Amino acid sequence: MSGNTDSENFNEDELVAPEWLNAQFIAKVLSEHEQAVELKVTDLHFSPASAKGDHYASIMFRAKVEYTTRNGDSRKSLIIKTMPEQEGHKKDMLGESPIFKTETGMYSTVLPEFERILRQAGDYDKLYVDCIYHSLKPRQVMIFEDLVEMGYVVIRDREPALEEVRSAYSKLAKFHAASMKVQQEQPTKLESYTNGLFDMPKLLKEGFISTGMTFFVELLEKEPELRKYKKYFENIKGNPIQQLMEEWAQRRQNPQPDPYNVLCHGDFHLRNLMFKHNKETGAFEDCMLLDYQMCNISPLTVDLIYSVYMLLEPQQRWDHWEDLLKYYFSVLVDTLKKVGYKGEMPTEAGLWERFHELKNFHFFMLSTFLPLTWAGRAMCIDFGDIMQNDEKRRAASFLEGYIKDVKVLLPRWEQCGYFKDT
Repeated sequence: MSGNTDSENFNEDELVAPEWLNAQFIAKVLSEHEQAVELKVTDLHFSPASAKGDHYASIMFRAKVEYTTRNGDSRKSLIIKTMPEQEGHKKDMLGESPIFKTETGMYSTVLPEFERILRQAGDYDKLYVDCIYHSLKPRQVMIFEDLVEMGYVVIRDREPALEEVRSAYSKLAKFHAASMKVQQEQPTKLESYTNGLFDMPKLLKEGFISTGMTFFVELLEKEPELRKYKKYFENIKGNPIQQLMEEWAQRRQNPQPDPYNVLCHGDFHLRNLMFKHNKETGAFEDCMLLDYQMCNISPLTVDLIYSVYMLLEPQQRWDHWEDLLKYYFSVLVDTLKKVGYKGEMPTEAGLWERFHELKNFHFFMLSTFLPLTWAGRAMCIDFGDIMQNDEKRRAASFLEGYIKDVKVLLPRWEQCGYFKDT
């Protein structure tokens, strides 16, 4: 009942389903979901749910299920998400992290409440795919309806169109707006969501994070037109991660009221989105946000800054980022008005002020995460491979496309005053 697939295209730990993931387990899940007493699985086939490089922080299978009930024969495609069980780097890094607890809370409680708020305001956008089963014990498991069966796809072989990117920002804005409404009216409902990237010290000790700034400074020395920035980054090379951890710890320990604090998605990048187009005309119809495992209360600009480096393609980052963020802001404000938000309304000036305040986060993304996206793009290297290989990461920091990106971005941030304290 288990499938086998090409290990070059899929993650090794997703080629064979674990023993506990079997017909008996699936029958139990479907019986509970459909409230069917006499449900029997007649055929079951597992395969990897996504391509290599699409994700790293979980294990995902697609289950094609055929089953019978009193009402007759049925078939269903399910996406099963669980935590790493094989010994190795992934399990060591993520085994004790709170990300699965965060995500089950999001799908079982928070996201339904966000959609309820939007529905009451007459907005029927869908923020998440339905989760039909979740459990934290004895194993961490979530099971979803299969978006591929609904016509959604992950973009891998082309750049996203601006229309698709705008749709993603629209969904993010509505997600943020709903969280602001909840924080205002149900202040304790989201207070436990405090595990963002800089709240996870074990992850921040990973080599791909600690070496990012080192390789970046090497690049600045090598490129004559970038050399003028070297002194600034040398001064922060020793402890930029520690600085960010301390900034985030201060926010957690001494939170200040701020209308720009929201429940952030925390990992808003292209592979955490799926897009749907009309089968007959090819016209774009919808996008869906995925992977809510890093959700945490932070300034909304954390998601926006992250998206500049991890969602946008280079030309979009160079030419359209300001217009896209303005579009996001227009949807945010419009949604806040529709849902009856009574708190202090954010302003565009306030948005940009906070966007530029987090310059250390910009530098972290530029030096550490952006080379990884270029490695996947130009070197066809899987994220898991590059995380564990210093030489591959160094090579990623000297790719031609990445260098051009840096040559565009550093002068831009210089004009915004990021280097005034040099």
